[in-house]
Amino acid sequence: MKIINTDYIPKSNIKYPEYTDMHYIKIKKDRNIKIDKNYPYVNKSKFFLFKKWLVRILLYLIVFPMTKIKLGLKVYGKNNLKENKELLKNGVISVSNHINFFDYLAILRTVKPFKPYVLAWKKNINDKSGNLVRLVGGIPIPEDDIIASKVYFKSLNNLLIDKGWLHIYAEGSMWEYYRPIRPFKTGAAYLAIKNNKPILPIGFSYRRPGFIRRKIFRQIALININVGKPIMINNNLDLKNNTNELTKKIHKAVCDLAGISNNLYGPIYDESNNKKLD
Repeated sequence: MKIINTDYIPKSNIKYPEYTDMHYIKIKKDRNIKIDKNYPYVNKSKFFLFKKWLVRILLYLIVFPMTKIKLGLKVYGKNNLKENKELLKNGVISVSNHINFFDYLAILRTVKPFKPYVLAWKKNINDKSGNLVRLVGGIPIPEDDIIASKVYFKSLNNLLIDKGWLHIYAEGSMWEYYRPIRPFKTGAAYLAIKNNKPILPIGFSYRRPGFIRRKIFRQIALININVGKPIMINNNLDLKNNTNELTKKIHKAVCDLAGISNNLYGPIYDESNNKKLD
């Protein structure tokens, strides 16, 4: 698969957080929506699905063309979607690095007509754009609530059992213009193993903008999206070792797709010992 200019490192003034899974964006509004055991993580009400259908039309007519222009998006590896169409139709978890506010729109555009859901920071659901996040497939992640987490995981399992597509940003947060692939949490691998679903790795990388984009629009990077081949589940290991080994395999695949051979971090994020930036 052809990947171009993946060694380009954007020059950004962003001050990244101390730990590799922390958020740095500021949420402008809190709508006080409770993400608890009663929250409809995968909303199947007729009215909500009708609104999703309307938004889907807007995505095709307006948002997808604008996303391509705004990001300077170039897509590689779409043949992997075509060649594995039947496999993906039976449910899949895709995993990528998270490097732009609009990179999920790039994924939606790339994998259409598939309609993925995506795990989202719950503060994004409570922000002023939270309704739109939900309507394009956002599923909030509950925090510090064991009962809500059980309901949430049951919803994800049911989504995959129903042959749905779930996208996970395994780094845990969005760091715009950050070049290395940060450590991955193990949730994507765990869900894939429990539900016997393949993992589709996706890697974002950057390339240098042309003169007009740099000087007039002050754009510091254009975006490549690289779709890999599905990674199948190995059921010959116990759950813990299988989860760790699969996380390593996914992390390496995303690094390869992003054109990174010497990454700064290991593949697994240990929640008992957060990774710090050097």
